[in-house]
Amino acid sequence: MDTVLETTSRSRRTLDPKPATPVLFAHFVLRSSNIQPMIDWYSAVLNMHVVQRTDYICFLTYDDEHHRLGIVNLAGLAAPDASNSGLAHVAYTFADIGALLSTYARVKKLGIAPSRCIHHGPTVSIYYRDPDGNGVELQVDRYATKEATAAYFQTAAFRKNPIGVAFDPEALVQAYEAGAPEAELLEMPEGPPAPGQSR
Repeated sequence: MDTVLETTSRSRRTLDPKPATPVLFAHFVLRSSNIQPMIDWYSAVLNMHVVQRTDYICFLTYDDEHHRLGIVNLAGLAAPDASNSGLAHVAYTFADIGALLSTYARVKKLGIAPSRCIHHGPTVSIYYRDPDGNGVELQVDRYATKEATAAYFQTAAFRKNPIGVAFDPEALVQAYEAGAPEAELLEMPEGPPAPGQSR
């Protein structure tokens, strides 16, 4: 019996020379000698859950992405040092000011306090330090659209004060619970420019 080899014709293609942009920010990975407190902290603050854990690494997520955070378990590491170059913080956006403030209030009851709170103009942001000292920003956009938020970066007000103004989260919680409108809660407060990035 003769064997007939079937061949399929393929269309040739050329790689696109134009720069491509990512379709999403997938995850980041931390090295830690403090893995269980780190898992507990990210589970509490960002409502993450463990996808898989081995002696070497733990993968966590908070949505349908297979993992948003990896924590590599390594003995003998030093904490991040603000005098060295490197990552300052990662930021997470919440759906609205109520979700941001309820997260602040919930983790405060767990003994997790913010390191600083700044209304940047385009965002209202609450900063934390995880158990290893890594910076984590929880934020809500001030404007309803990405276009309006991006437009704020081009304003004279933002050029004059690109860091923003410190705010008291307790005062914002009280205003929220007293029924202040969302637009009022998101309004930029008066005050001097907040200090720049620090530990």
